[in-house]
Amino acid sequence: MREALGSALEEVLGPGEVIRLQRLPGGASKEAWAVDYRLGETLHPLFLRRAGGGVIYRDTLSLATEFRILQLAQAHGVRVPEPLAYFPDLEGREAFLMRRLEGESIGTRVVRRPEFERARKALPQAMAEELAKIHTIPLERIPFLPKPAHPPWRTALDLAYQDLDGLAEPHPALEWGLRWLLEHPPNPRPLVLVHGDFRIGNLLVNEEGLVAVLDWEFAHLGDPREDLAWPLVRAWRFGEDAKRLGGVGEAGPFLERYNALTGQDIGEEELFWWEVLGNVRWGLGALKQARRHLKGEERSVELAVLGRLAAEMEYEILFLLERHG
Repeated sequence: MREALGSALEEVLGPGEVIRLQRLPGGASKEAWAVDYRLGETLHPLFLRRAGGGVIYRDTLSLATEFRILQLAQAHGVRVPEPLAYFPDLEGREAFLMRRLEGESIGTRVVRRPEFERARKALPQAMAEELAKIHTIPLERIPFLPKPAHPPWRTALDLAYQDLDGLAEPHPALEWGLRWLLEHPPNPRPLVLVHGDFRIGNLLVNEEGLVAVLDWEFAHLGDPREDLAWPLVRAWRFGEDAKRLGGVGEAGPFLERYNALTGQDIGEEELFWWEVLGNVRWGLGALKQARRHLKGEERSVELAVLGRLAAEMEYEILFLLERHG
């Protein structure tokens, strides 16, 4: 791929030399590459995001659309890596290029390592501020994203039922969770641009705090509570379960700051429905990823491990609904 990338970079930045091309670990559905490109005396640290062998959810954006969303977010002041160029065909797969920023995005390190203690204190406020910017982007700026035909909660449940049926095996805890969600629908909220995967692990963090919001492949028009509740899902606390907001803080101050910036009046109790949904969706997503490995579509220890993790989401659904009564 070095030769193809070198030709593409020459068109974007000018004649130079690729002196580093390294695939980075992680990323269940997209490839991530660190690239260093030397142009004269200047070294450009770059990050290449390239399509992988499959997707987690069927409504995953193409990289072309994700690139447009990233450009839009940057234009509205959201902290994101600078998007540079989209490549429709880079060695047989689409990809796009960004400036590479320094920071940590591995969740377990962010929530546990001592060097990020100061960052953890700042993250709840910073997360609220970035979500407020995302959710207040005018919808007329996003005509290329389809409006849901039904209320977002209904659309999310329909997709989850389709994913469950596609597994062709029983998962009673997931089915019970879906039935509870169906029988307790949330009140409607106005549509906003939803990031769709806003959690520790998709935030780039340094010792001072939040550097950038990453991975926009699940962005869509939807309910703001989906983004607000997603970092509450236990899997995204990375073992720091006592800190409900992503293993770094509490939901109350985070939500209070978000409401103050957006003028919304979302109560913490409203996030429960979306937290249960988050566990159902990630449980289904993990099972689907494991099947890619089991079917031989993409042999990967990481994908296989995700299948085992699905049981943790099933347990959490039972725990949440028992506590709710």
